[in-house]
Amino acid sequence: MKAQIQRIDSTLPLPQYQTGGAAAFDLITRETTIIEPKSIGLVPGNVIVKVPDGYALLILPRSSLPRKKGLICPHSLGLIDHDYHGEKDEIFVQVQNTTDHPVTVERGERIAQGLFVKIDRAEWKEVSSHGSETRGGFGSTG
Repeated sequence: MKAQIQRIDSTLPLPQYQTGGAAAFDLITRETTIIEPKSIGLVPGNVIVKVPDGYALLILPRSSLPRKKGLICPHSLGLIDHDYHGEKDEIFVQVQNTTDHPVTVERGERIAQGLFVKIDRAEWKEVSSHGSETRGGFGSTG
């Protein structure tokens, strides 16, 4: 797959897959950002990506983020649509500081991962019933 990418700061490297088996590439931060205690901040990812037709780009937190930094992504993941690639559509990573002290994310630090996923769009066929028994509702299996 070929994907067009634009760096905001061209002195920083392009996102990279860290190993031959990596499913996602790492996004790095464009500028040092301080996230205040118990607050949510946006960390600039330095790129605008034109997602290829038929795909979406998921932005996922790196697994070490909570343990090493005390940061989590409050919305779990970000979704970059095919048409989000305008002049000011830099990818930002939303993070929440769960600690009682300010957390610094340094310029050039790997903050999140990007994963391309193939998508289809549903054509709805409305029905009056699905003809199945109710399983018990949300959380009913344990």
